[in-house]
Amino acid sequence: MAGGKEIKTKIASVQNTQKITAAMEMVAASKMRKAQDQMFATRPYADRIAKVVSHVASSNTEYQHPFLIERELKRAGIVAVATDRGLCGGLNTNMFKKALNHIGELDEKGIEIEVVTFGNKAQGFFKRIGAKIVATATHLGDTPEIAQVIGPVQTLLKAYMAGEIDAIYLIGNEFVNTMTQAPKMVRLVPVEPAPDENYAHHWDYIYEPGSKEVLDQVLERYIESLVYQAIVENVACEMAARMIAMKNATENAGAMIDELNLIYNRERQAGITQEISEIVGGAAAV
Repeated sequence: MAGGKEIKTKIASVQNTQKITAAMEMVAASKMRKAQDQMFATRPYADRIAKVVSHVASSNTEYQHPFLIERELKRAGIVAVATDRGLCGGLNTNMFKKALNHIGELDEKGIEIEVVTFGNKAQGFFKRIGAKIVATATHLGDTPEIAQVIGPVQTLLKAYMAGEIDAIYLIGNEFVNTMTQAPKMVRLVPVEPAPDENYAHHWDYIYEPGSKEVLDQVLERYIESLVYQAIVENVACEMAARMIAMKNATENAGAMIDELNLIYNRERQAGITQEISEIVGGAAAV
């Protein structure tokens, strides 16, 4: 019964795949907790410094830092954050679609772009579409360090300070909950003012030792913290998306095994019925 043997081989193959996906689901679930703890630990700082800097952008500062000055947009930089590995559902695909939409809008206006990528998947995607990649970082691991962020980000910041690009955008994934991860894009520089009516009038902070010294440091830390937060969020998103994807794959493998077992049993029953018919026919002929 060659057909039956082939089906049994297929069932064994799917069972092996099911064991792998079930193991990957458990690994992702165990890593997700740690990734979420790191993400929630860094969120308050990133949110607070973003709020302070947006208020600074609304103020009437004595020293006008380049990060606070709007320019005519001719060239733009994009910081793209994706995963190093696949098997995490549509996490990267959804982010890339959003990036393509934004790049398309810039292309229509004749705006050139330069890209800094974090993660193998981001590097591979932007290479395929022919984007100009000026810096990249891969293999950041499950617990990325901010030191891994500074070098690539500084490439775009230096270009901005030199007037070579006029805006920098950050695109990555935002962790909403275990079941939901949404692509998110923000403009890093020029810093967008706080949309708060309380800050609509002329005002400023008191700086020590001076506004230039403070803003030079704070604004760079702001950019680095937002990119680092995006990377940390992406790790949490990756683990959650992989856990869900592997869970679905395990369930689908189970359904496929059930279906193959049913087909095997039908084939086996048909073979037995045929053998009985041949025996009965042979006996009748005698």
